[in-house]
Amino acid sequence: MRGGEESKKYRYIKVSAYLTVYLALSMTVMISLCLALIEGVRSNAIRLEAECIMDIGLHSIFAEYHQELFKQFNLLAIDSSYGTTVSGRTNTEKHLEHYIKRNMSMEDVLLEKFLYKDFFAMEPEDIKLTKVSIMSDHKGAVFRRQAAEAIKSDIGMSALQELMDWMQTVEINRLAKTDIAAQKREADDRLQAYNGEEVQISEEVWETIQIENPTKELEKSRNKGTLALVMEDTEKLSTRCIAQDGLIGNRIKRGTSSKGNMMQADMPELDRLMERFLFQEYLLDYMGHYCNENEKNVLLYQTEYIIAGKECDLDNLKSVINTLTAIREAANALYIFSDSEKCTEAELTALLICGLLQVPELADLLKAVLLLGWAYAESLYDIEILLKGGKVPLLKSRETWHYDLAGALSGYERTQETGWESGLTYEDYLRVMLMLTDIDTITERAMNLVEANIRMTPGNRAFRLDGCYVCVEAFVTVKSAYGYTYELTRQKSYLEGR
Repeated sequence: MRGGEESKKYRYIKVSAYLTVYLALSMTVMISLCLALIEGVRSNAIRLEAECIMDIGLHSIFAEYHQELFKQFNLLAIDSSYGTTVSGRTNTEKHLEHYIKRNMSMEDVLLEKFLYKDFFAMEPEDIKLTKVSIMSDHKGAVFRRQAAEAIKSDIGMSALQELMDWMQTVEINRLAKTDIAAQKREADDRLQAYNGEEVQISEEVWETIQIENPTKELEKSRNKGTLALVMEDTEKLSTRCIAQDGLIGNRIKRGTSSKGNMMQADMPELDRLMERFLFQEYLLDYMGHYCNENEKNVLLYQTEYIIAGKECDLDNLKSVINTLTAIREAANALYIFSDSEKCTEAELTALLICGLLQVPELADLLKAVLLLGWAYAESLYDIEILLKGGKVPLLKSRETWHYDLAGALSGYERTQETGWESGLTYEDYLRVMLMLTDIDTITERAMNLVEANIRMTPGNRAFRLDGCYVCVEAFVTVKSAYGYTYELTRQKSYLEGR
């Protein structure tokens, strides 16, 4: 009996030993698996946390957009000077580093040293902006795209089609390239050349020709300048000026502007046309012009400056009005030479004058002088109507023609009329002139105005568009105390959200 009991006891101890070894081996495997899982979780969590913190850091620096730039011009950009006199990537890198370190630390956690252990123990090792896209890059193409995107949702496609129709009319009829004033001067000179010549009246009678140009009063008016003729009080016009030397346009020309290192993607022709149209609408909306001035701006006639490029408001307005007069003169001459009734009236007048002077061979030349002078008088009327806020058709018809020949030759007098119900406004003609101006030129001048206007506001005396970032690419190396190192590259742009 005793031997049996001892044998049973031995078997019990042996089974218990087997269980202990089995559990020990099982626990070793389970603990190893748990530790491996925990370490895998830590590794992936560190990567995920680093990516999230990187994104948060980029969102944070992009939230520091220049508020005055957004307020005045609806443009979003990081001012890398942050209100100082020095701009550059280093400043923005420091801001990004601040946000990344702050989000990696546990300093905001209550009693973090006593209650918690940092499961990730991350620290940024290297933070830098590898690529930036600056507002003034590619001759202002980045600025132009930002401006186009800012107004894109407010403009309909019908407006583009209307502008294209106007431009087609201008180009087909060469309204912007035909110098009617030069043709008129040439005709006047040829007519004047006959003065003093002797013609034979009869076999023994010679007479000296004395031709008085019937359009001389109009030419006197031309010498006074269009603005002086069509406006009652030119003293009220703005004489504000802008100093262009220290602005972005000159820095680009001198090669001293800061430049980004992001490539500009090529755009299809249709997209470029659409962008240009939107950009011009942006300029008309945000820059102002005669009849739509903003007293807070550095210049009152800012669209006129973009077209003419002169330093003073008055000079820009005069230049634009002279160009507009030339376009209207070409359009009016095109019509009047096609109107048989007006041509006949001018021809009869010329024949009468030449008959009295007994020089019938000058009838055709005098007819041309009368028609060109008539077209100029009509153009002065058109300009006055436009500056009053009225409308003038791009191409005239018999119904929209104002002057008769006698009224045109008597010299220009201001009118109380307000134009026609249909046609183009002064702003519409500015649209046409913007389309006729080189796109890089109007972009450069628009950037000059943005810089000059922002510098007038408190705390922005050193503002530079070539210090404003629209898109950045950042590289960050994240190191963990647990032996993990990750390298992250992220890119973010303001254009993503527009």
